[in-house]
Amino acid sequence: MTHLHEPITLRGLTVPNRIWLAPMCQYSAVDGVPNDWHLVHYGARAVGRFGLIIAESTAVVPEGRISPACTGLWNDEQVSAWSRIVDFAHSQGAKMGVQLNHAGRKASTVPARPDATTYPTQTVPVEHGGWETVAPSPVAADDQLDPRELNRDEIRELPELFAAAAERAVRAGFDTVELHAAHGYLLHQFLSPVSNKREDSWGGTFEDRTRLIRLVATAVRNAIPEDMPLLVRLSATDWLPEVASWDAEQTVTLVKLLREAGVDFIDVTTGGLVGATIPVAPNYQVRFAEEIKRETGAPVGAVGMITSPEQAEAILAEGRADVVLLGREALRDPNFPLRAAHELSGSSEDVTFPPQYARAAWRGLR
Repeated sequence: MTHLHEPITLRGLTVPNRIWLAPMCQYSAVDGVPNDWHLVHYGARAVGRFGLIIAESTAVVPEGRISPACTGLWNDEQVSAWSRIVDFAHSQGAKMGVQLNHAGRKASTVPARPDATTYPTQTVPVEHGGWETVAPSPVAADDQLDPRELNRDEIRELPELFAAAAERAVRAGFDTVELHAAHGYLLHQFLSPVSNKREDSWGGTFEDRTRLIRLVATAVRNAIPEDMPLLVRLSATDWLPEVASWDAEQTVTLVKLLREAGVDFIDVTTGGLVGATIPVAPNYQVRFAEEIKRETGAPVGAVGMITSPEQAEAILAEGRADVVLLGREALRDPNFPLRAAHELSGSSEDVTFPPQYARAAWRGLR
């Protein structure tokens, strides 16, 4: 069996393989409710035998959506809609998680689709379905309007808002939840001194900048079953070495604290807070996953321009990560795990084809 097709257990959850679907916005929801597009999109990857499917950035409150077309988990209608998608994924043997998020100053943006209506900035105006955005400090994201600074009472409410969404995720049948503290969204905004200019107990020192994510992790850990794993996605660096920013050293320290708070897995990515010079190339983010794994002992996932079975297998075989998460490659090829079994071992024995597709299974050697 290839490393990619070995199961992995986190708490009480055993995922059948280590090829996971990274959360990717579909910009297709109405009022936060997923629909047939989402059923077919996630269902196709379940049929293609991704071990864990992590649903896209899903807002804990309406104003936490990245765009007006993003999904949510703030009401029962959304719970019901997600349930049928999760049920189908389970029927195919896949496990399914959901990424919980508050976009902060990067909320109310124009959906990243070529058919989206454009405006003078990337912020959707209130009169066109947008809303006022919030952030740790009144510092705008690139090409967006200035956000309003959150007051201390609003910040104190955030852990319970995440916890309430996590409880709804449990009711929807999800097997795990992931907290989105990366790519420049609200929890990441608090971590980085580039976006967090506060001088109170929520900004300034490392302890104060990390206070919110630690409280959110603790609240969500307490809101979900003991045997359900808790995942966190972190940007390991802002890629801004010339200024005080978020970096790999701080990420390692934070991961150790998150492990104490009951976090079971770190989904390691980078950047997204502001424009930066990033050396994009195959495996360009894997070294951060490797460092976090080495320095903390936490199970980690690697992402970023992982496009071939051989490349993905090597990352695991070399011990650089425990899981690979595919994004754009999974959009191009929903059957990547099936193809990887064939290309790496010469057969499909490591993965069971859906009965309806069994006649298409590769047989014997290539």
